[in-house]
Amino acid sequence: MNNWKSEATKPVMEEGLQYHIRCKEGDINKYTLLPGDPDRVDMIAEEWDQSRKIANYREHRTFSGKVGNTDISACSTGAGGGSTASAFEELATLGADTFIRVGTTAAIQEHISPGDIIISSGAVRHDGTSQFYIDDRYPASAHYEVTTALVEAAEQLGYNYHVGVSCSTASWYCGQGRPGLNGYEQSFFKDKVNDLNKAGVLNFEMEASTIFTLAGIYGLRAGSVCTVVANRIRDEFVYGGVEKSIQVSNLAVQILDEWEERKKRNQKKYWFPSLGSEVTSK
Repeated sequence: MNNWKSEATKPVMEEGLQYHIRCKEGDINKYTLLPGDPDRVDMIAEEWDQSRKIANYREHRTFSGKVGNTDISACSTGAGGGSTASAFEELATLGADTFIRVGTTAAIQEHISPGDIIISSGAVRHDGTSQFYIDDRYPASAHYEVTTALVEAAEQLGYNYHVGVSCSTASWYCGQGRPGLNGYEQSFFKDKVNDLNKAGVLNFEMEASTIFTLAGIYGLRAGSVCTVVANRIRDEFVYGGVEKSIQVSNLAVQILDEWEERKKRNQKKYWFPSLGSEVTSK
C-alpha cells in the first residue's frame, strides 16, 4: 500500500489500519504485552496456546492469540519513548486497555543481580516523550492491580524479584550515565548513577515511564517487568534470562483476567485481596 490519502491530524489507512502498527479493529486484545525488541514478540507468542501474526512494520511486530483461556496481544515498541507512544496510542485506539512492558534492564542497586526480575511500581520520567503529554510533575505510576499480578506471577514461578521505582531514559548511553564516543561526558550526567542509587531507584530502562504516564492520563492500566542483564554499580553485564520476564508477564495476564471475573461476580470496581475468598457484594 504505497499510495493513499487521509486526514493529517490522525492518519488512518484503508480498512482502518493504524499508521504505525498496521493493525485494525478486531486485531488487538484487551491485554497487550509491550516488548521493545520485535524478535521478543515471537518468544512471547511461543508460550501461548494459540497465536497468529497480525503485522510487521517498522519496529512494530504484532501477534494476537490466547494464553490459557485469555485473549492476549503483543506488540513491539522499539527502543525509547517516541516509538512507544505511537504504538500505545494506536493499540489503545483498537481496544487494548491493560499494558505490560516486558524487557531487559540494568540494575543500579548493588544487591540486585543479573537474572533477577524487576517489577516497576513507578518510573522517573527521563524518557523524553511523556513530558509532551503532561507536566513533568505528573507521576508515572504503574497500576496497582497490574503490579500485584506481576508479583503474584513471580512468586508462583519462584523467581527472585524486586519491586520499586525505575528510571526511564531517552538515551542508552549518556542518558544512563555512560560516556559517549571517545569518552564524552558532561557534569550533569556523570553522577547520574550514584545520585539515583542514593535515592533508592532500582534500575535503568527506556519505556516504562512513557507507558505509565499515557496509561494514567487515559484511564488505562499498565505495569512493567524486566529481567536484569547488568549491574551498573558492580560494572557487570550478563545477558540472558529474558524468558523469565516473558513467563511472568504471560502468567500475570491470566491472573488479571481471573481477577476481572471475580470483580464482576462481586460487582466490585477494584480488586482487593479478600476477593480471592469470593466475598459477597454489599
